[in-house]
Amino acid sequence: MRLILASASPRRKELLEKAGFSFDVQLSDAEELSGGLYFEKIALFNAVAKAESVAVLNPDALVIGADTVIEYRGRILGKPSSLKDASGMLAMLSGKSHRVVSGVCVRNIKNSISCVFAECSTVHFGNFTSEVIDDYLTLVHVLDKAGAYAVQEYADMLVERIEGSVENVIGLPVERLAETLRHLLVKAL
Repeated sequence: MRLILASASPRRKELLEKAGFSFDVQLSDAEELSGGLYFEKIALFNAVAKAESVAVLNPDALVIGADTVIEYRGRILGKPSSLKDASGMLAMLSGKSHRVVSGVCVRNIKNSISCVFAECSTVHFGNFTSEVIDDYLTLVHVLDKAGAYAVQEYADMLVERIEGSVENVIGLPVERLAETLRHLLVKAL
């Protein structure tokens, strides 16, 4: 069965490739929510919307939609609008913990398959100075990253420890998704 990743994220693509899956990428035109619901529900809603919009165009394929949301003290942290905004986000998170949740939807219309789940990880940042933030911002392009950081790039500058899946923090809970895909592919045959 053809597998499609409904995401423009190069990080998700790389994670799925590393897991050994052969797939196509097709961008979703679904409009994403960024507020108004509990953070886990936003990630799930967006993942379902992405998967469904691509599945409708490819009813024979198994389509993966995913969305990752960062939550800190009830507030969703999106992508920073500027380096100043990024610096402020990182300063706010210094010495604190936040949660990263990825919602995932695997959808196949022909076989009426719909599997939806969320994975949550907790990221604990160490205490760091404004100089460390400035250095980090010169090393990592953060304007396209929620929370203004990428755990796969120079994480030792910011991250003290992670509880849960590191891949989830990057943007796709690969282990759980791989298990789900193997189960669904066997079921669909």
